Parts: sequence; structure tokens; C-alpha cells
Amino acid sequence: MKNRLNAMQVSARAALAAGFCLACSQTPAPEAPVQPAPEPTPAPAPVAEMAPPAPIVVKDVGFATPESVLHEPTSDTYLVSNINGSPLGKDDNGFISKLSPEGKVLELKWIDAAQAGVDLNAPKGLGISNGKLYVTDIDVVRSFDLATGKPVATIKIDGSSFLNDIAVGGDGTVYVSDTGLKGGKDGGLEPAKKDAIYKIDGAGKVTTLIKGEQLKQPNGLFADDKGLWVATWQGGIYRVTLDGKQETTIAVPGAQLDGLFQTADGQTIVSSWEKSMVYLGTSDGQFSPLVSELKAPADLGYDSKRGQLLVPLFMDNAVQIQTLPQVSATAKTEAPATNATAEAK
Repeated sequence: MKNRLNAMQVSARAALAAGFCLACSQTPAPEAPVQPAPEPTPAPAPVAEMAPPAPIVVKDVGFATPESVLHEPTSDTYLVSNINGSPLGKDDNGFISKLSPEGKVLELKWIDAAQAGVDLNAPKGLGISNGKLYVTDIDVVRSFDLATGKPVATIKIDGSSFLNDIAVGGDGTVYVSDTGLKGGKDGGLEPAKKDAIYKIDGAGKVTTLIKGEQLKQPNGLFADDKGLWVATWQGGIYRVTLDGKQETTIAVPGAQLDGLFQTADGQTIVSSWEKSMVYLGTSDGQFSPLVSELKAPADLGYDSKRGQLLVPLFMDNAVQIQTLPQVSATAKTEAPATNATAEAK
């Protein structure tokens, strides 16, 4: 009897447990609490553009008063004109060097007045047209075979006094500036009042594009399909049309302007001896410092393939190769790049 009672109690407890479990299974589960929406992941902060690499200064390699640097795309080299003395000295000791884009001297005296048959006194501006290298040399323009460096012709420009820069138009016309200077007291320079811009056609014929003191000692030239941009020693940049009309001057900080070119996106680069500076100008006529602390930055070159600015340092017997930073369509106000730290020999 006792065993039967115990069995009944166990059965009852089992039934109660089963009923409780069944009830639990039929009771709706409480709803999960509403979770707050996740905070949106903030967008990563824009990464600042990397600063351009330190410029390369090629010095102590034998340069002698370097005046102009030109990228020669066929050989992918940089050509450097060396006055080697006075800019008006007819001493037949000028030469032209050849550099690699990394700043290695390939040939210090690729074209050399010491070579037989080569006349070169005080070479300044350089330009390339129809397979020939054109070089200004006081009162003449000399041409050389671009592949071999051999002399081709000497083009006399009557009435000239200080032939300086060269620009080449899309049709191959060679434009030459005469800064209108002559030797002055104490070995300096003074106005000769022969300011002019000349043009030379493929046959070597010289004509005057524009002449007069209103040109304010024209120096750097840049040619486009509408004519020339002109940087002046007295300060300012203006345009001269293909038919020789001078247009309004654009103000540039400082005077003694020398090298001048434009990038494909319409930005103007110009050097100033007075300010020891290279300036960046935009299409709206605003200029801001690009590279500072440059002693006598002369006739600038530009390697569009690598975005490299080529600066002959006239007084330091050096050439600076500077990668241009990425710049917006508006002039920047940040501090300009300063002079170089890396050197090549």
C-alpha cells in the first residue's frame, strides 16, 4: 500500500511538471527590447595630399652661370645653357650641359665653344623647333642639330642688344625677346632702349613682332595658339597677339621677372630675381608664392611628363629640380616650398 502511494505521488509530481512545461511552451515569449539604431560610422577624414618630395639641387658639377633649362622630350633629358662669364661677353666660352631627370650630369659640355666649329659666347634662352635647338647669344640666335649637337646656322638679328628668352609656337615659329640692356657702369647693366620681340621662321628669316620701350624690358616668353605671354624685367606680365598687338599688363609681386611658362590647366609659373621667388598664377590673375629662397632664379623649364619645375640658379652655379605640388584652380595661400635639401652631382 505504501509503495502504491509513493508511486501515485511520483506520478502526480510528473504530471504537474509536464503541465507546467506545457503552459510555458504556450505562453508567448516577451518581445525583445527595441535596440537603438546604430550610430552612423563617421566618414574617414580626408587625407591631406602628400607633400612633394624634397627638391634636388645639382651643384658643384661644373655649371658656370646657368641661365636656362629646357626639357628635351625626344631624349628625355634636360638641357642647361651656361653663360660662363659676363652675359654680354663675346668670349667664346659658353656651353650647354645635358642632365637626366634625376639630376645626373650626362654631359657637362654637350655643346661647347671649345669644340671645333662651335661659336658660343653667352648662351641664354633655349627652344626646340623642327629638330633644331635654338640658342640666344647676345645679338645672334644660333641653331644646332638636336640629335648631334652640331652647329647648323647663326642668325644675326640687326639692332638687337640683349637677346634673352626663346619660345616656339605651334607652327614652329621661333620667338625671341630682346630685353634691351647694355653694359653699364661698374660692370652692371643699363637700358639700351632696344626692347623688342622678334620672330624667326623655318627658313631663318627674321621679322620684328613688336618693338619699343613700352615693352618694359621683355624677358620670359611663353607661346600659345593666340600669341605670346611676356614676363618683363621691370615687372608684370602681358600678352602680345600674333599680329603684334600688346594687351593689358597683369601685376605680379616683385620685379626682375625671368622664367615663364604655363601648365596644361592654365596656371602660370614665373620667377622673380627681386623676390628670390617662383610664383604661381591662376587664370583669374592671382599670384602666390610657390617656391621661396631661390637666389637669382633665371629662365625656368618644365617637365610636363613628371610635373617637375626646372630652375637655373644663376648666381649659385646650380640647377634645382622641384616636383610641383598639386594645386587647385585658385591660388594657394599656404607657405611656399623652400630651397632644397637633396643634392645630386
